Formats: sequence, structure tokens, C-alpha cells
Amino acid sequence: MSKLNQLGITIGANSKAEVIFDSLFQSFLNVKYKKPSDYISTYWEAFKKHPEGNNNLNGKIFEYILATLFVRENILPLYMSAKVAFVPNVIYDLMFYTAEKGPICISAKTSLRERYKQADLEAIALKYVHRKALSYLVTLEENEAKSVKAKIKSGDVIGLDNVVVATSKEFNQLIKDLRSYNFSEPPTVKVIESNQIITIEKVEALK
Repeated sequence: MSKLNQLGITIGANSKAEVIFDSLFQSFLNVKYKKPSDYISTYWEAFKKHPEGNNNLNGKIFEYILATLFVRENILPLYMSAKVAFVPNVIYDLMFYTAEKGPICISAKTSLRERYKQADLEAIALKYVHRKALSYLVTLEENEAKSVKAKIKSGDVIGLDNVVVATSKEFNQLIKDLRSYNFSEPPTVKVIESNQIITIEKVEALK
């Protein structure tokens, strides 16, 4: 069983993306780096040289690189392909739960084009339920990131808090900011709470 599988980053039989990721280095736990952005660059450059690399695998490999970085940085627990109560029909790429902000979502997109719109809608849906939640779009495309940043600034993109290039200094700052939060498992949601509960048992007791 691969380390990705043991951790729950992947589930089930080895997928092609998992096999390729495992082939890039002996173990992600031993990859040396000074800054988080260096870790991303090291892995992504190695993947780009892989003969079987293609666009279909890009997204999965990028998610694995980010997930393993969070493991290395001890930003845990990390939830992948996560669903959030009362936010229907959305599966979030990577998510944390913090005491200060509630959910923090990382949407991983190697390139953006029009896909930032989906990430923005998902962020809006999350904030509709969790007002303090944070949503970051992490990408590898510098020019596309600049374009979406401008849209956030102008108010055309309202759900995302920021778009960050994973190989930049700004990404290192994002990791530093994330480390300042208190991470935990999310609370169990009680759909209804009340001190005045009228039950069949209470009614029966009156008779």
C-alpha cells in the first residue's frame, strides 16, 4: 500500500496518478525544501518530465502535491473531496476546519481559464452557511492568477478571498497564515436544538 493510500489521500486500488506520483521520488516525506513553494516546484518539474504526464493527470497530481505538502507542514486534519453540511451538490478539493474561521477551502486548479467561476460559486455557497469561512484558489498559472486577482479587487469575483500561485512567495505567506490557526475536526451538526422539546413520552406521562 502506498503512503498516499495509507494516509487517505487516495482511496482504493492504485490509480495511474497515484502510481506516477509515487514514481517521482522515493518518498514525499524525504523531499528536501526550504520553502513550501520550493516543494511544489520540485514535484511539478519532476512530473512535467514524466513520459506519461498529460492534462488528465495534471489536476490529480497537483492535488497530491498540495496534500502531501500540508502533511509535511503539519497542517492537519486535512479533508479531501469534502462535502459540507447544508451546502448541497458541492465537493471541495481540500478543506480544513479552524476554531477561528470555521471551514477553510483550497480549490486546486493547475490552470484557470473559466474554471475560477466554479471555484467562486463554491466559495459563495460555503460562505452562505459559514460566514467567516475562507476560500483560496491555488493555481500554477501566473497570468491567469493576475486576471482573477483583478476581478476579486473589482468585485466581479465575490466568494474567493484570494488566488495564489503555488510556486510564488505569496504561497509561502499563505502557508504561514494557515499555520497560525487552530485546526480541529468539525463539530457534529445538530440540525435542531431546543430546551423545549415536546415528546410522545412526555405526552404519555400526562395521561
